[in-house]
Amino acid sequence: MKNPNKISSRDVTPADVYFNRRTFIRAGILAASAVATGVAYRHLNPVAAGKVNTPVIPGITKPNVATADAAGFRVDEPETSLEDITHYNNFYEFSTDKEGVAPAAEGFETKGWQVSVEGLVKKPRVFDLDDLLKISPPEERIYRMRCVEAWSMVIPWVGFSLSKLLDVVEPLGSAHYVAFETLLDPKRMPGQRSDVLDWPYVEGLRMDEAMHPLTILASGIYGRALPPQDGAPIRLVVPWKYGFKGIKSVVKIKLVADQPRTTWSAYAPNEYGFYANVNPHVDHPRWSQATEQRIGESGRRPTLMFNGYEEQVGHLYAGMDLRTNF
Repeated sequence: MKNPNKISSRDVTPADVYFNRRTFIRAGILAASAVATGVAYRHLNPVAAGKVNTPVIPGITKPNVATADAAGFRVDEPETSLEDITHYNNFYEFSTDKEGVAPAAEGFETKGWQVSVEGLVKKPRVFDLDDLLKISPPEERIYRMRCVEAWSMVIPWVGFSLSKLLDVVEPLGSAHYVAFETLLDPKRMPGQRSDVLDWPYVEGLRMDEAMHPLTILASGIYGRALPPQDGAPIRLVVPWKYGFKGIKSVVKIKLVADQPRTTWSAYAPNEYGFYANVNPHVDHPRWSQATEQRIGESGRRPTLMFNGYEEQVGHLYAGMDLRTNF
């Protein structure tokens, strides 16, 4: 018999389905009964598990445990199952339904992928994916990944620090921010045919955030190449920030002088700030950030400041009002 207190990814109602801002405006305030109806629907229509057929990444290194712990590269917590990580996804380029992303992304082709690194750098360059992945040996880094709708996962990413790539192109002293851009191709990404967001998806980091060793470009998960639904072939991971900062399927990285536009802060600036640091003391306008639901676990747990990475990154924000700079 199923444990009634056990909550899996199939039981958690996607917040974007019920609280999407545009739907909110167009359809009016959603009653609590609508949420309950959505939960019942998911119990009656469970999502079938799929296989992950991406190839194994050779030569993955695992840093010394003590070193990894001290650096924040390793979380000593149970890892979220591969099934949940690959079948409960936020990737609006394919679908706004978290459980609809994987089937919509099936067959997404990344052959010939290139990433342009440009802007305020001495050596701008367009990298083929193979060249990009030769910059630094791939390492397994197990991070907490927290979504803005108060749910979280523990994910074993495979990647390398973004700073390694930036060192190759040699940033100019006038570069204070790093801007990122996702592929724009509505034929391959059907969600881009809708007006739910302004496409392409864009994100940004301050230079010191981008150069922090915890900030990685991930090309794999659980020792395998990234599946399309998780951001193939390469994505950003910034573990002390909310999940929407982790831009997926990146095609352009540009170093700039001024704070760049970001998709969610432009779309709803009262809800999604540029920094997006996990701060349990500041509620989202529509839900509390104080606790979170770990996918695959029962009950809720307290949300940690900076998602548990305060020791490693807290100094980056010394003197800032994190209620204003959210």
